[in-house]
Amino acid sequence: MTPQIPLILNVHAPALAQDDDRTIAAVHGLERALPGVRLEWRVTERRQLAALPQRDAWLAEAATRGEFPMVCNNNERYPVMISGQQESADVSPGGRPQLQIHAKLPLDATVITAAAEVLAGVAEGVRAFWGHATPDDAALDIAYQTAPTLEGPPAPRRGLPALKLFEHIPAPEIPCYLGWLNYWSVATAKAIRFPDPARDSELLLRARRTAAGGWVVQLTAAPLDLDKPDHLAALLRAYERFPEIGGRAAP
Repeated sequence: MTPQIPLILNVHAPALAQDDDRTIAAVHGLERALPGVRLEWRVTERRQLAALPQRDAWLAEAATRGEFPMVCNNNERYPVMISGQQESADVSPGGRPQLQIHAKLPLDATVITAAAEVLAGVAEGVRAFWGHATPDDAALDIAYQTAPTLEGPPAPRRGLPALKLFEHIPAPEIPCYLGWLNYWSVATAKAIRFPDPARDSELLLRARRTAAGGWVVQLTAAPLDLDKPDHLAALLRAYERFPEIGGRAAP
């Protein structure tokens, strides 16, 4: 049986502070969007899974050290996991440290239906600037937009534009790249001038406001597959519409 392609979720938020409860809120946001999923397991130093009967207290204690350790659902047939990593000011947009959240979920019908709610729940749980949810194979192509080569600059695939490294993006509110589902906070939407009713009619057909006033903008009806010409065209149109993304133009 062909292995299932996972859905990759990445969210970029302000760095953790003392007594920060945003990691707990992110986990709760994911669980609310997928009611059958409970992330109550951790990975031990011996690379084994251990139950977390007091998970929220454990996450709160880790946050005091600036950590968001991985939690998962201990289901090999349906693996769901989330974690975070603090990034220093030296490698972060605008020279401000960030918390980067990473989650991985099975890309099945249930997750596809709930993906926008998952992204919004995690992003607004950590009061994120921006984030995305993208199938893993398309995410790899997108990564080539910023990955340096042995010769120096990035070598994007499929005619996608080259993007600046995170540390060269002028402000944390500006997304570093696009994905299938895109979360844009109020500040991010303002920075990239979204929505413009005259220019964004197509995007607005698949966009929704979030509880905190941000947006989840979906580029294609089905999960992004860059082997499909219409999906690639949708991604290219979005990059053309938002030149600020990836640091290609000043906001």
